Amino acid sequence: MNNGAVITNRALNAKLPFMHPSLFPKFSVLDPTKTYTLPPEQIGNGVVDTFVHVTEQYLTFPVNGKLQDRFAEGLLLTLIEEGPRALAEPENYDVRANLMWCATLGLNGLIGVGVPQDWATHMIGHELTALRGLDHGKSLAVVLPALLKMRAGEKKEKLLQYAERVWGITTGEDTARIDAAIEKTRDFFESMKVPTRLCAYHIGADVIPDVVENLKAHGMVKLGENRDISPELVELMMKDCL
Repeated sequence: MNNGAVITNRALNAKLPFMHPSLFPKFSVLDPTKTYTLPPEQIGNGVVDTFVHVTEQYLTFPVNGKLQDRFAEGLLLTLIEEGPRALAEPENYDVRANLMWCATLGLNGLIGVGVPQDWATHMIGHELTALRGLDHGKSLAVVLPALLKMRAGEKKEKLLQYAERVWGITTGEDTARIDAAIEKTRDFFESMKVPTRLCAYHIGADVIPDVVENLKAHGMVKLGENRDISPELVELMMKDCL
């Protein structure tokens, strides 16, 4: 599907991504029936992860990438529609097939062509996983709403577009529409049984300095599509994750 991978070293409390052309698969087999036996928890994690893969490439700033935007919005709308059904109907082939196809198209390079990409949520989430063993999808569910809130000014145009096209929010002041879209996102994650606050995982504020120090140690000091999210901003943002 792509040429990326992530490796965790528990002894070093590190989880880091890497990419190389040799990682591209020669072929891949997508069989939705193989997902039937996954526990509901992992279905929730997978839907959240796919959703955030898409937002990392969509909720940035506009570059007139109209087709790319529509690709992304179609994936998000499908996830919103099919995600809860996957929990309610665990052996519905069509639902699982739609989710599997969303997961594939969300990270095979298609929707990211020619558009800015963020990935700050993933980098911060990796540190939560490395430090506290939090599932990847859960870490993203915690970080994304807080990050969008903190970066609402920088992401304003795309967040307003997201509010309208994905969540159908068309009335109210700009700030209110953005806030509502972020809350809708949080509510969707919660509907997938993936909590969006660190306290739900019994993780407190003491993790924040560790996350910040890990980011510094791993050279993750200029995150986001504008490369302007510093460790200090991450520290402020994470207080809203508690």
